Amino acid sequence: PKEICENPRFIIGGANRTDICQGELGDCWFLAAIACLTLNKKLLCRVIPHDQSFIQNYAGIFHFQFWRYGDWVDVIIDDCLPTYNNQLVFTKSSQRNEFWSALLEKAYAKLHGSYEALKGGNTTEAMEDFTGGVTEFYEIKDAPKDIYKIMKHAIARGSLMASSIDDNLGFSYGAAPRSDIGEMIARMVKNLENAQMTHSTVDHQGTDERPAWTIMPMQYETRMSCGLVKGHAYSVTAVEETMFKGEKIRLIRLRNPWGQVEWNGPWSDKSEEWNFIKEEEKIRLQHKIVEDGEFWISFEDFMRHFTKLEICNLTPDTLEADKLQTWTVSVNEGRWVRGCSAGGCRNYPDTFWTNPQYRLKLLEEDDDPEDEEVICSFLVALMQKNRRKERKLGANLYTIGFAIYEVPMHGTKHHLQKDFFLYNASKARSKTYINMREISERFRLPPSEYVIIPSTYEPHQEGEFILRVFSEKRTREKSEEETQFRNIFRQIAGDVSTRPIPTSAEQLNKDLKTEGFELESCRSMIALMDTDGSGKINFDEFRHLWDKIKSWQKIFKHYDADHSGTINSYEMRNAVKDAGFRLNNQLYDIITMRYADKNMNIDFDSFICCFVRLDAMFRAFHAFDKDGDGIIKLNVLEWLQLTMYA
Repeated sequence: PKEICENPRFIIGGANRTDICQGELGDCWFLAAIACLTLNKKLLCRVIPHDQSFIQNYAGIFHFQFWRYGDWVDVIIDDCLPTYNNQLVFTKSSQRNEFWSALLEKAYAKLHGSYEALKGGNTTEAMEDFTGGVTEFYEIKDAPKDIYKIMKHAIARGSLMASSIDDNLGFSYGAAPRSDIGEMIARMVKNLENAQMTHSTVDHQGTDERPAWTIMPMQYETRMSCGLVKGHAYSVTAVEETMFKGEKIRLIRLRNPWGQVEWNGPWSDKSEEWNFIKEEEKIRLQHKIVEDGEFWISFEDFMRHFTKLEICNLTPDTLEADKLQTWTVSVNEGRWVRGCSAGGCRNYPDTFWTNPQYRLKLLEEDDDPEDEEVICSFLVALMQKNRRKERKLGANLYTIGFAIYEVPMHGTKHHLQKDFFLYNASKARSKTYINMREISERFRLPPSEYVIIPSTYEPHQEGEFILRVFSEKRTREKSEEETQFRNIFRQIAGDVSTRPIPTSAEQLNKDLKTEGFELESCRSMIALMDTDGSGKINFDEFRHLWDKIKSWQKIFKHYDADHSGTINSYEMRNAVKDAGFRLNNQLYDIITMRYADKNMNIDFDSFICCFVRLDAMFRAFHAFDKDGDGIIKLNVLEWLQLTMYA
């Protein structure tokens, strides 16, 4: 900044929405969220610590704070900024010597790996990173009748809010105010190529799990004759009412992140409607005739032109009620692992049951006297992690969703198996599967025990996620087995987050006649779950391994009818089939030669070692089988990589 102008300042006269003018980067979604953030000074000071300046204690660095998947992280940057002809290339303030917005954008770019990673997105993504809140979407054409009241309550509670106009090719907003015509054409072509529905099939319950329209990486922005821009995100900065010719008029104030290009219809800056408004009322509404990107529009025109509304609630207080309510929140981190816990949606009954499962106990009903039945309100939010940061490696957002099942009374505390989902319908589910970073939904269900199944739409897609559950009343999400399981891992791992698996099988089942797993079995287990090649398994990997061993243990006990601690080679064939492995006779013979003793019996340790190796080899093959045709081509190094560690 000191090379760009004289007398640079971090913030001049407080950070406000006029300090945000979009540059050449297609991140209007991010800038719209910043404009909303400036309306809440308490939140603003958390994201942008104000004890920083270019004068006192200046050291060439600044720091900002963002919510990152359950934690607040501090991002430190230097103050070198991209310029061209001594002008800032990206976000700038309307005052040339003010730099907080440009530095905030740089810190957010660092959080995601690059400026390029910020191209295209949804405003709610940044809103959540500023607040740790939870987002709700409204399709304006399907909005509830009291949507104006909802918006007014949201503003009053400090919720961040944005709206947008679809260009019918998706709704990932990234238009910059200026762009090369060739880039525009290329962007249009790419959008047209990608704008297609994903086909789905009918699942085992007779319901159709259909993904929503695929969200494009970026939209082509189109200026309309009324001054509004399609494919573009706007901040909602105020919701007010005023008297006009003896009638009460509802108004919405919006801001274009460009800092220019405004609505030119009724209630725009220079419209004649303002001639009938008293001067003190104009002051209250902060009416200004200036091209700053901010304008008023009637609620009716807002509903006519805009297509989506995004509200980020700082806490999930219900927007439909007049009173604030107390909510509790629990956060669960997990991952989908190919061949292990990436089962896809309910259209894939053979694998759906392998997805991570989270128990939820709704213990107390709502305090709503109008409800005739006993009901518990809660909100589920599923967020996929790190996809934007890994976009440069070819990662795109997965299409995600979730389903909620009621656990039968006196039901098992273990991972629910395939048959449960074949014969039980879900009690609730996300309305759609969609490729957004987070999908959230409100539910009202009777007090009971439930299981939440988060999943990608397609099976075999690997990724990390965070599942948040907000409840108006007390809940219990972790079963006793889950608590014991965490204690076991903590005892083994000690003070570090990863550790080789224990050789003791005592905690699995005391009925089995075994003194524990042999070292070779443990090494095979590590190879199965060690997705990052570290030679250790973390908590999530350990949990997935535990679930697999528990399911295989159930199969072993079924065939070990005499409780001898062994099964014979013929029973082993059926056990392999029950576990979902399809082999030929030669492979069954190899298993017998490799894992049976001289009496043709297989003990539990050998049984698990065999299943772990089978699972690992199938998983490794599928990883190489990119086109899914059942054929892979390997060079000698890839062959060694596949066989040496598995």
